[in-house]
Amino acid sequence: MPALLPTTNLMPESAAAVASPEAGFHAIPKDDKRITRGWTFYDWANSVYPLVITSSIFPIYWGSVTAELSPETDVVRFLGFDVPGSSLLTYSISAAFLLIALVSPFLTSLADFSGRKKLFMQIFCYIGAFSCAALFFFTPDTLTLSTFVFIAATVGFSGSIVFYNSYLPLISSEEKYDSLSARGFSMGYIGSVLLLIICLVLITFNEELGLTKGFATRLSFLLTGIWWAGFAQIAFFALPADPGRPASAAAAADSSGWLLNGFRELAKVFAQLKHLPNLKRFLLAYFTYNMGVQTVMYVATIFGDKELHLESTALIVTILLLQVVGILGAYLFAKLSERIGNTRALSWSVFIWMCICVAGYFVQAGWSFYALAAVIGLTMGAIQSLSRSTYSKIMPENTPNTAAFFSFFDVTEKLSIVIGTAVFGVIAQLTGSMRNSILSLIVFFVLGLVFLLTLRGKKLRDEPVAEAAPPQ
Repeated sequence: MPALLPTTNLMPESAAAVASPEAGFHAIPKDDKRITRGWTFYDWANSVYPLVITSSIFPIYWGSVTAELSPETDVVRFLGFDVPGSSLLTYSISAAFLLIALVSPFLTSLADFSGRKKLFMQIFCYIGAFSCAALFFFTPDTLTLSTFVFIAATVGFSGSIVFYNSYLPLISSEEKYDSLSARGFSMGYIGSVLLLIICLVLITFNEELGLTKGFATRLSFLLTGIWWAGFAQIAFFALPADPGRPASAAAAADSSGWLLNGFRELAKVFAQLKHLPNLKRFLLAYFTYNMGVQTVMYVATIFGDKELHLESTALIVTILLLQVVGILGAYLFAKLSERIGNTRALSWSVFIWMCICVAGYFVQAGWSFYALAAVIGLTMGAIQSLSRSTYSKIMPENTPNTAAFFSFFDVTEKLSIVIGTAVFGVIAQLTGSMRNSILSLIVFFVLGLVFLLTLRGKKLRDEPVAEAAPPQ
């Protein structure tokens, strides 16, 4: 199928020749086992960050630090403001994703234009891994500085994912998008679980190892950064070298400036989106339901710690088991999508998340918490994996600028996290209860489900747009 909007329809031929990106990337063989296996190893490498740092050990350690600074009220001083410790964590997440949402469109279009996709992926990977390792120095005395280090680590993680995701339609045939995406998430779950077990052993048996509990916890942050950067080398070795720009395009780029070329790529994708109603509908659905999904994933541990007063070891073990269930969920929903279609499978997943919000309001410590965690684990990997593969299917076939298209996907995700976590933090701060915040997230899932239902029964990829007739 030809591209939906030929470049010649969007700009003059000379400009098209300059702006046509990724010509070298289309020489990548589809479904090459060495390349696809290497690609999934970046999930293995970087998934330790969202598990160890954002989901399990770091939020618990954060809570212990803020409790030490303010045992009675949990209100800490940050840049001259008094903020509840739990809200400060969610605000930090919001700030990190707002920053990456602002810069990633330019960087991804620049990566597309320059033919340096892997280079940008490496830069963000190392920013994130180094910052993660630097959290080893996080103590009550360094709360303010460590908050900014945490933001930098989150920016590095999120930025690298943009370029990682954009490889999916380049290295895989369309019929294998769902299975390869699920395989990547499963690799991430397995790798992150292995490291979490190592960290859990360090923290649980810290005295036998001659370590204080605080030092053992901070050592897990250092190990996470090393694991991330180290295993990422497998992906970087397997993924094809950056082709760079053709000499003619590079010369033209010098004459018009890299900055303008980056924004030209964005304008080109914006122009295509006007003719892609299904893509716009999906992005709107993803924007709304992802507010709820990501917020729950980022605040679940701090909720269990502060609201349910669960023991830290019990929390970490729960999250460990949740990852194992997540592997099963990713594959089950991939199979379900083969039978009933992507949008229907996503709709069922979003409906389950609506139920999770209601249950989260009433959940108590004990069996109800573990049952809810199991359901979250079953659906969290599924909805992420299916969202990524569905977007790849709706994108224009053989589009020459996958990174620019995935920057829109990434910006949509990041802005939804900014809004979701900020709303969660504000409601918790105003009402004094995170239960109210959890319940409020159901609004996002309801809207997401409504938008998804507008895609049911439709062919995901829009029909090619006919070339406009020349003016008379």
